[in-house]
Amino acid sequence: KAGQEYLTPGSNDYDSWLQTQTYDVTELLKTGDNQVALMAGDGWAIGNFYFEGGSDKNYADNQAVLMDLVITYEDGTVEVIATDNTWTVQESQVLFSSLYNGEVFDATFKSIQDYPVKVIDFDYNKLEPRRSLPVVVQEEIKPIELIHTKAGELVLDFGQNMAGWVRFTCREPQGNSVKLQYGEILQGGNFYRDNLRHAKAEYIYTADGQVRTLRPHFTYYGFRYVKLTGFTGEIDLADFVAEVAYSEMEDTGDITTSNALINRLIQNTVWGQKSNFFEVPTDCPQRDERLGWTGDAQVFSGTAAFQMDVLAFFSKFGYDMGKEQAKADGCVPFVVPSFKKPGGGSCAWADAATIIPWTMYLMYGDIAILEQQYGSMKAWADYIRRQDDATGAIGLWTTGFHFGDWLALDADDPKSPIGGTETPFIASCYYYYSTLLVAKAAKVLGFTNDAASYEIQAGKIKAAIIREYYTPTGRLALQNQTAYVLVLAFDLCKPEDKARVAADLITRLKRDKEYLKTGFVGTPLICRVLSENGYHDMACKLLLNDECPSWLYPVRMGATTIWERWNSVMPDGSMNPEGMNSLNHYSYGSIVEWMYRYMAGINPVEDAPGFRKAVIRPQPDYRMSRLDCTFKSAAGTYVSNWEIAGGQLEYLIKIPFNTQAQVILPDARLEDVFCNEENLADLIFAEQKGSTVSFTAPAGIYAITYAPTVPYERHYSLDLKLDELMNTPETRAIIEAELSAIAAMAGTSMAVMGSVNHMAHMPFIQVDPEHLKRAAHKLGQIKIKPDILPPMIDWQ
Repeated sequence: KAGQEYLTPGSNDYDSWLQTQTYDVTELLKTGDNQVALMAGDGWAIGNFYFEGGSDKNYADNQAVLMDLVITYEDGTVEVIATDNTWTVQESQVLFSSLYNGEVFDATFKSIQDYPVKVIDFDYNKLEPRRSLPVVVQEEIKPIELIHTKAGELVLDFGQNMAGWVRFTCREPQGNSVKLQYGEILQGGNFYRDNLRHAKAEYIYTADGQVRTLRPHFTYYGFRYVKLTGFTGEIDLADFVAEVAYSEMEDTGDITTSNALINRLIQNTVWGQKSNFFEVPTDCPQRDERLGWTGDAQVFSGTAAFQMDVLAFFSKFGYDMGKEQAKADGCVPFVVPSFKKPGGGSCAWADAATIIPWTMYLMYGDIAILEQQYGSMKAWADYIRRQDDATGAIGLWTTGFHFGDWLALDADDPKSPIGGTETPFIASCYYYYSTLLVAKAAKVLGFTNDAASYEIQAGKIKAAIIREYYTPTGRLALQNQTAYVLVLAFDLCKPEDKARVAADLITRLKRDKEYLKTGFVGTPLICRVLSENGYHDMACKLLLNDECPSWLYPVRMGATTIWERWNSVMPDGSMNPEGMNSLNHYSYGSIVEWMYRYMAGINPVEDAPGFRKAVIRPQPDYRMSRLDCTFKSAAGTYVSNWEIAGGQLEYLIKIPFNTQAQVILPDARLEDVFCNEENLADLIFAEQKGSTVSFTAPAGIYAITYAPTVPYERHYSLDLKLDELMNTPETRAIIEAELSAIAAMAGTSMAVMGSVNHMAHMPFIQVDPEHLKRAAHKLGQIKIKPDILPPMIDWQ
């Protein structure tokens, strides 16, 4: 085999361009006769692909190959052996292949004749050097168990949801056929894959009596479990190994905390990226979809860039996007490549055209991504403006189809996937943000006229949004979580109203019992805007919530990747009955970007992108005792570790050579801060700014300690929810002894309606004031221990 990659030449719009791959095959050639063989499968071009059952022959009617074998001899002469009419074709032992449906391989089949090839007319101008990263096997996972299910099935459990395939050794007698079927979860203890919809996701092999090690050639699967059928002997686990395949990217970030559930959440996000950064940023790797959904890619791009080196990956995706826009008057399709299907122009999804290039520029500092994508960015912003112009140029985007706050939980109709936040509002917010990003990109590239023009237009859009969606007193007319989040994230309010909008978001969250109601649009941004506006405590509370809907609920349910829905699996272990239900989606994993930027505090700086300068502003939280973060940026490796120990805050900050960082320490008094065992003020110029201490640090290692000005050890109180107090034996005993009427409501809907103090003052609950006072005193004597973990939910 030439090279180690799979599924070439990759996924892109074959009508516009075709990638060429180059391999060094010197070691494969020998003196004397050599045979060159090419295997072809249907792949993305011909095979059944696209969602809702897929379609065939999206880009081609027949398989075709193109190759030059260039041989340079020792004397300098060059010989080229090219694909032409001297080649012949044989039928393959791969009788069938499909990205969705798997592969059928018959080792007993023998091709009885050679067929002549047909040389076709081809536009060689479509050929371009590859932009795709190689899809290669990067890890191997052994099965952890052979399960004998209640239904009498044999099922391998690999312990991890992933994308790739199983390599196995087959010792079956001639003529016997075995089948491997792939799935993500068990139901009722039995193999299950209804959530794959039309995708068969199987591998069928007919043995020729020889011992062979096998893997598929032209397909891949998303799976944790593999059902085995047709094997005649005892199953030996050593014969099976899962090969994890994804686009070749270097790991760049790592966060480890003192909370095991948070650590698993981070790993689930990494595995979601591994599983779906497969040629293009797919939505899911298992069902009949696996498409480059632009919205998913957009919301996850920041997290992706912290976790892995994705500049080249997104550069190729952006190039694809520009090719699609060129055929659609600037409109961005829902998925890239589009497979020539209609549909596009949805806000937040199509805004990938502006947001992803800008994110890549900030994270890597490579102006080439803006140079490549500026035409695409501008074309998209201009497309939206034409929609605005068609309705009177009012500065709002009020037309077209939009996915809205996809899969949010606040829709009037619980079955509606679009969420409750008005789509014209969301669209107008993104209209502003994309226009602003084009202005920023134009400024970086030196296009001063464009920069001024788009900046003026962005100002008009902002004014229109404020005029349309705010009361004269500065109250946002929409009261959804996502509405508040968007105006805070994109700065779409008057400066004097920002504090009120942030406070109203907190009020909204409290009305929602401090549960997330956000979908694909609001979720990636909600913790960020809370931390930026003085409510980091609430952001951490949302992160650490472990009941549905939350980030940690799937972890408690045993998830090993990020789910598509907040409730993809119900508490009893049953799959959500909705047909669209992937257990390997990365979108909600976008919370990890917030962990890097706000918990660890590592942030890029716009005027020195690529982390040539950084802002390091860690924000510890009393519910976690430790966080360790390492990030290998384009400028070098940053470290931001913190620990809460003995009433002290301890930091270890490392800044790479030839960079500098503004370090901001929370809840600090300058005279109390020590760095490398000396008073910070004696080592470097530092300033007291309100409750923080700030200094500019050159490259180096900084071990910092101080006693914070506010306690980072908290005590229990009646201001907590009942369920929180009932989860700890000591506090539960106090509530049961002093407030028995309230304790009886544990586990009911009343328990999440507010704090215990709030419940105690409800008119229909009788509480003795003296008992309430004693309970408050007793609770106040007990420290809240960090890193308290709830039990895993045992549903199997």
